[in-house]
Amino acid sequence: MPNQAEIAARWSNWAQQVPLSDAHFQRICQLIYQRAGLVLASHKREMVYNRLVRRLRTLNMADFGSYLALLEADAAGPEWEVFINALTTNLTAFFRELHHFPVLARHAKERPGPYSVWSTAASTGEEPYSIAMTLMETLTGSLAQVSVIGSDINTQVLDKARAGVYRHEELRGLSTVQRQRFFLRGTGPHDGLARVRPELSAMVKFQYLNLLSSEWAVPGPFDAIFCRNVMIYFDKETQERILRRFAPLLKPGGLLFAGHSENFSQISQDFRLRGQTVYQLTKERI
Repeated sequence: MPNQAEIAARWSNWAQQVPLSDAHFQRICQLIYQRAGLVLASHKREMVYNRLVRRLRTLNMADFGSYLALLEADAAGPEWEVFINALTTNLTAFFRELHHFPVLARHAKERPGPYSVWSTAASTGEEPYSIAMTLMETLTGSLAQVSVIGSDINTQVLDKARAGVYRHEELRGLSTVQRQRFFLRGTGPHDGLARVRPELSAMVKFQYLNLLSSEWAVPGPFDAIFCRNVMIYFDKETQERILRRFAPLLKPGGLLFAGHSENFSQISQDFRLRGQTVYQLTKERI
């Protein structure tokens, strides 16, 4: 049986025999833009290659042309899901961009009645669970009318989000009190893992959603929408279109949370900047 070094050498030799041509790279970029709105710059070529060449080997394909032919032969085929999952980026963490959560807490305190939030890029669940933890810590009354929807285009990360199981090192953004209140520590074969407690999990619902789809099956309107570090992967036209669709899905006075490197003020008149990467519907829409 070959050892790991021999396996790695065989893999390297095989991969070197499967080049990614300019034409094939451009076609991959076109397809992921059409399906998911993602704009892949030329410096992403190595990333694209590394993520897709493994799929070629799994499918016993000798070149990228054969793989592209497989995709284009069936516009509704199952390989599209694998293709999108491979090329989407899912960098996330609990309480990432920490300054947003006190703003969310104050907003929730000020608003009577049901409170709902949509996390448009839920990834592996850290963002929607962080939202739910904030609301549980903030709203002392009944939480029955509090809901968080987490959506994503990547089906693999949604599976992890629904499972709600994380390594201890993934919880480093949480305080000791939060880890004890919201997570169950694994024991025995599950040592080193933690699972979201049922009362937190019950507040969050996950679903597949492509922001490019003509219809969004989400139960709006919402008090807040988190769309953080998503728009940076879209071109300006796509950004404008998505922001226009967000506006009617927010309740009067609703908030839109953006990523640290995103600025919506220049691309939409529906929102005005309220704080650090936090937007509110303009008065004309309130």
